[in-house]
Amino acid sequence: MLRRLNLPRTSPEGARGLRGPRAAVVIAAAFFITMLGPTLPTPLYPIYEQHLGFGGLMVTLIFATYAVGVALALVLFGRLSDQLGRRALLLPGLALASISSAVFLVPDSIVALFVGRILSGLSVGLFTGTATAALADLATSSTQRRYSLIAALVNMLGLGLGPVVSGALAEFTSAPLTLPYILHVMLGLIAMIGIAMIAEPLDRKMAPFRWELQRVSLPSQVRGTFIRAATAGFAGFSVLGLFASVAPALLAQVLGVTNHLVWGLIVFAQLGFSAIGQITSTRIPDRQAMLMGTAALSAGIMLTGISILVSSLPVLLAGAAIAGIGQGMSFRASLGTLAQRSPEHSRGEIISTFFLVLYIAQALPVMGVGIVADSYGLAVAGVGFSLIVALVAAGAFLSLLLAKGEAIR
Repeated sequence: MLRRLNLPRTSPEGARGLRGPRAAVVIAAAFFITMLGPTLPTPLYPIYEQHLGFGGLMVTLIFATYAVGVALALVLFGRLSDQLGRRALLLPGLALASISSAVFLVPDSIVALFVGRILSGLSVGLFTGTATAALADLATSSTQRRYSLIAALVNMLGLGLGPVVSGALAEFTSAPLTLPYILHVMLGLIAMIGIAMIAEPLDRKMAPFRWELQRVSLPSQVRGTFIRAATAGFAGFSVLGLFASVAPALLAQVLGVTNHLVWGLIVFAQLGFSAIGQITSTRIPDRQAMLMGTAALSAGIMLTGISILVSSLPVLLAGAAIAGIGQGMSFRASLGTLAQRSPEHSRGEIISTFFLVLYIAQALPVMGVGIVADSYGLAVAGVGFSLIVALVAAGAFLSLLLAKGEAIR
């Protein structure tokens, strides 16, 4: 325990400010703006490589720093919004997002890239869970499913449109390394004003405040379910990491595509179809959605590997779309299954453990791609990565198939 104090009761009904659907719109918009930040640098990494003289391994290390920031935020601040209120965490999350983009404006500095990425990860780790919870607080029984889908959509679409925005600015303006971040800082400041205008969504009662590290645990009764869900999630988030870090370099060096906007659109295709996969799987039983998702993920990432072998942009697009749908379906179903089957008193800790696995998956395999690429070339690394991740996804599919619904329904 680091600190203790008494919190007064805060009633959203009696608070001044925007409430109901108007507050939900503001939070969703702020959520979207925050999620633009992590993928803004994606189409710009090849430009940084040229300007600062580093290689593909450094790109993957810079990218992985983001996952470290997210994990730190989950562990350090995962419980705070339940005690301090949603606005108390949303505002710092937005501030960190704007500061992160401001740090990227420091010219010719590798250190600034690392600092900007870890701040971006902290902002996402702080904001994502809090904003999702805030939308749930505002939802009525008739809007609960709609608000849940909104949270998923703005998350993935923000991540997907980040590289489109920066790619377009890099392709059609003369300031590719400044304009995307200036735009994001301005949007972040506007979002902070909006969040400051809403009423606190959470009805908090007087209670002692304890700042404790978010524990990660795995009760024995949920381990089988967790392993199957985490295996599928690991494969899916590894693919996300690949597209968000080295996809532009693959397009330029292997496929000969040098248009920054196209680079951004490829990443958007993968993340956009992930959002579609999440939406379309909401009416499918979780086990079926996980089976369909892992099968599609395995097929999509294999197509990605084939696109590298045959140097085909259409095949890469098809692979990105199919893998995106599979990732979205398996992720949504895995998360829903864990939430449903976890004991109530340890549900938060189990979900936190799940997300830690996902962000490790987003970072470590991509670092492996960078290491292999330095010795054998990006094409070999990309094909090898695709084969390994496809096998992991296929293993998750077989594990689910053999479970026959006993552990995951």
